[in-house]
Amino acid sequence: MKSFFKFTFASILGVIIGGFILLFLGIMIIAAIAASGDQPVTIKNKSILEIKLNKQLVDRGSENPLSDFNFLTMSANSNIGLNTILGNIEKAKTDEKIKGIYLNVTDIPANFGGMASIEEIREKLKEFKTTGKFIVSYNNFGHSQKAYYLTSIADSIYLNPEAGLFLLGMGGERTFYRKFLEKIGVEAQVIRVGKYKSATEQYFRDDMSDESREQTMAYVGAMWNQLLEGISEERNISIEKLNKLIDEVAIRKAADAEKYGLIDGVIYEDEMETILRKLSDIKEGKKLRLVSTSDYKDAPEADFKFSKNKIAVIYATGAIGLEQNESSIGPELTKTIRKARLDSTIKAIVLRVNSPGGYANVSDFIWREVKLAAEVKPVIASMGNVAASGGYYIACPADTIVADKNTITGSIGIYGLFFSGEELIKETFGLTTDSYGTNEHAAFGGSYPLMLPISSRKFTKTEEAIIQNIVNNGYDTFLSRVAEGRNMTVEQVHEVAQGRVWNAMDAQKNGLVDVLGGLETAIQIAKEKAGLEDFRIISLPKLKNPFETILEDLTGKATTKILKNELGNFYNTYKKTQDLIQLGGIQARIPYEIDLH
Repeated sequence: MKSFFKFTFASILGVIIGGFILLFLGIMIIAAIAASGDQPVTIKNKSILEIKLNKQLVDRGSENPLSDFNFLTMSANSNIGLNTILGNIEKAKTDEKIKGIYLNVTDIPANFGGMASIEEIREKLKEFKTTGKFIVSYNNFGHSQKAYYLTSIADSIYLNPEAGLFLLGMGGERTFYRKFLEKIGVEAQVIRVGKYKSATEQYFRDDMSDESREQTMAYVGAMWNQLLEGISEERNISIEKLNKLIDEVAIRKAADAEKYGLIDGVIYEDEMETILRKLSDIKEGKKLRLVSTSDYKDAPEADFKFSKNKIAVIYATGAIGLEQNESSIGPELTKTIRKARLDSTIKAIVLRVNSPGGYANVSDFIWREVKLAAEVKPVIASMGNVAASGGYYIACPADTIVADKNTITGSIGIYGLFFSGEELIKETFGLTTDSYGTNEHAAFGGSYPLMLPISSRKFTKTEEAIIQNIVNNGYDTFLSRVAEGRNMTVEQVHEVAQGRVWNAMDAQKNGLVDVLGGLETAIQIAKEKAGLEDFRIISLPKLKNPFETILEDLTGKATTKILKNELGNFYNTYKKTQDLIQLGGIQARIPYEIDLH
């Protein structure tokens, strides 16, 4: 009887909890649908557009209110869309109700965006300044180098008295795993093409090769010079003086920054509000009219006109693999490009690429669709922070390739990465294997007894030669794709390929990039090539609706949400490690993160 009551009570409790969950989901879905509707925002006179840069920057911001809602913590972890920021600044240029822009960068994370994305925002702000409206910046906690470079475009820069500003130069570190692998009885088997395809060096070397250091210092040096030139121009300080101050680490706190002319004042946040009131002609004691980027994007444009003509911006973001979502590229992207090609209302396509590459065959699937689209309508490639290896592969058939000055691109090459753990498997775990098969190579490459991407033995010379041939053929195909798309000979492409990574300015000199600029530059070129007087932008692929988001959050994404919540800033380190584990096989990508301080 006890058991009966126990199970009955458990069943009733389960029904009640399930009912509450369903009720909660229903409320959330209704709220999401209501929130996602077109709710115009009213902008008052003497308003200030407040741009907060306190979240991760992505190329495309989601308009789904639940796209990044964490149902485990009941909080929103939304990203900031580069497209939203650029669109808001453009709208504010001609909006008479907007007096200026306030860059509230108090909570800007150190890893906010890549240099190319920051450059796009900075250039847009520079364009905004030509209207005569103000841009001011304030920070309570201090600037990272990238954050300071971005805010240096402001008319006035202010810091909290206790804030810091460290300018130290640009650099980073790479971790090498050869000795670690050796200690656990695992050996990396690397098969690659091109002396600059240094992507796999961390598995068989203890330091950077001369070629790797050469190409790394080339693009890091170009970025650093770009940063110095921008600061020098806006703050009227010579590059020589800047470098001297940096080498001496003379700028450490807000007072130092003010002393050397890098900022305009050391004040508290309430004093910043006083300055904003004066700039926007708001009387003392009255509330400032700050408009957030999320609200302002929903504000109607005064001169908005509906157009049947469309330019499709197709976002290719993340590593190229087998799954298509907001942060990775999969085979499904081919369907998106195909639909855009066949849609007669879409007059031009802008392929926005922000990818280090990935699976070589998936890159080729996408390349084919981009090529077919370019045969019937203008296709412009717009490169973000990184468009390298497979990322370049899918961009090369475009009519025009546009890249920001700080874009990392090239890396035209293929590699094969495999791990063998004969010592680990046999000596440490005491496992033995015995092969069998109907033909000579039936047991090609051995087995995987640990349920990890670690084989039971090294390749034989014959097997290694076969894989080397596959990699060579893949490289030859890559060269031919680029040669066709760029109107170059295979020999000319090979000279600038061999896996070498380029910054966009050098890539342009070598014929791999046509125009230096951002997403808006690419859209303007698309408009001109399509002969359009009026058009509207549509963003593809279509984002998932709120209901799909909820289901994912309660199923597949639940683990990710937990890990992000528990690991915090260290989640990125965990994710990089997981990505490295999955880098085996034939790849056309950069398998390390370009994380410059």
